[in-house]
Formats: sequence, C-alpha cells, structure tokens
Amino acid sequence: MVQIKEFRIIMPMSMEEYEIGLSYTIIKMEQHNTNGKEGVEVLQQVPFEDEKLGEGQFTSKVYHLQSKIPSWMKGFASASSLAVHEDSWSAYPKSRTVIKCPLFSKCSLTIDTVIRPDNGCSENAHNLNSQQLAAREVEIVDIASVSRDYWSKVITAPKVDLTTFKSQRTDRGPLLNGWMDSCRPVMTIYKLVVMDAPIWGLGERLEDCLIAGERALFLACHRLCFAWIDEWYGMTMEQIREMERHTDLLLKKTLKKAAKPGSKHEGKRKSLKDEIAVVGSCT
Repeated sequence: MVQIKEFRIIMPMSMEEYEIGLSYTIIKMEQHNTNGKEGVEVLQQVPFEDEKLGEGQFTSKVYHLQSKIPSWMKGFASASSLAVHEDSWSAYPKSRTVIKCPLFSKCSLTIDTVIRPDNGCSENAHNLNSQQLAAREVEIVDIASVSRDYWSKVITAPKVDLTTFKSQRTDRGPLLNGWMDSCRPVMTIYKLVVMDAPIWGLGERLEDCLIAGERALFLACHRLCFAWIDEWYGMTMEQIREMERHTDLLLKKTLKKAAKPGSKHEGKRKSLKDEIAVVGSCT
C-alpha cells in the first residue's frame, strides 16, 4: 500500500533567508558525514528546465552511509546494494526529490516540496485530489522539539537546544511554547513524502522505516538551519554556489573517488517529466 505523509516544517525566517540557510546547512552536514569510508558523493550538478517546475538546478548524489542502516536490513544485503541514490530537481520555492536503492529496485520514494510564507495553515499546498487527501497523513514538525527515536540517534547531528538559543545577528529566539503562532518572519516547508514498497512480507516495515528516517532528517536539518543562522545570515547565492563547488571536490577527495568522465557537463539534464514516467507522479 502506498503511504502518503505530509510534513509541515515551520521556520522563523523569510523564504529568501531560507534558500540560503538550507543550502549552507546541507553543505555543512555533508562535510560532517563524510570520511574515508563513508559519505556523500556528488555525481552531477547542472541546470534543468521543466514545464511544471520551471528552471532550476538538478543534482544527483550517492549516499554511502551503510553504518547508519538498521541491522535487520544489513542481514540480507551487501554494503554496495544499500547505497542510496538521490536525484533532485530544485526550482525554488518548489522541488522534487526521487530516492532509490539498488537492493529495492521496485520501491519508490518521492518528496515533493512547496514553500510558502505562512505558519503551516495551507491545507492543500500540493493540490492533491480527493483520493490523495483521504490517504494523506499530516504532521507538524516543531524544530524546537527533541526526538529520541532510532533515526534521530544515527543521524549524529550536532545537538542544539532551540528553547535556549538566541541569534546574535538577527535577535531571533529562543523558540518557546507557541512560537510558531507568534514569530515574525515565518514560513513553512510543505514536504509530501510518498513511499511505495510492493515487497511481500517486508513492504510495510520498509515504508515505515524510510518515512521515519526522512522525518528525523527533516528535523535535524532544519534545527541546524536555524541554529547556524549567525554563520550564513547575509550570504549570497553566489557564495553558496562557490561553497558547493569546493565541497564537491573535497567530498570526492575524502572518499578517495575520482570524478567519473562525463559526470559533469555544461548541457542540461533531461526534463523532470521524463524521470516522473519512471517513478510515477504523486501529485
């Protein structure tokens, strides 16, 4: 059975600030999670143009993070087959991400993101039909909360307490009870996670596992995005792109992997609609 989960992540910043802050946070987290044995390998970063999303940047990555895979899954799979492949089409303030794993070739996980300048009050940001709305489960993610589940522990993100944190450069924080209703500026990331694992005897468990993992990653990433605001506040997108290029080279060197011939080029990636034909549309 296909699972549809919508996470609404409310942030105490503007949409313009978030675009910079999220990019900075992803770069820093990738550096934190990459060493000589495991890490994030960036295969491709090129422009794309699509009828639905418009113009943006396509990014293809492979996550070699086998030590973070649950032990029950490692028992019947090799390390290489558990590498996670991620293709992402980002055309801010919208994006689509497709995640695949060689071991589970029949499975598909898609994440559609819509960002709006509200506090989570948009009831159908993804324009779902009545059948999809009936199947959808909604969860408000409070970045000031603390999770102690399995995935929150294995992500190993730096620990921060946003109920005591105060930004020196923006004077925002701490995030106390009721902050989502009173903070200004405010915005919400609406992430629609659609998971389909048609595997007899294992599908439901796998779906629950991966959706829980995505939730923990959303929480950790956005907690740090606000906690690091004094580091990225005031940066430009040109500075972020330069950081991405430098980090790409650093990650390849750290992983001791040479860039594959033809993995980067000046041309454009094929349209998103060509990829949707493979994984199926969820909107």
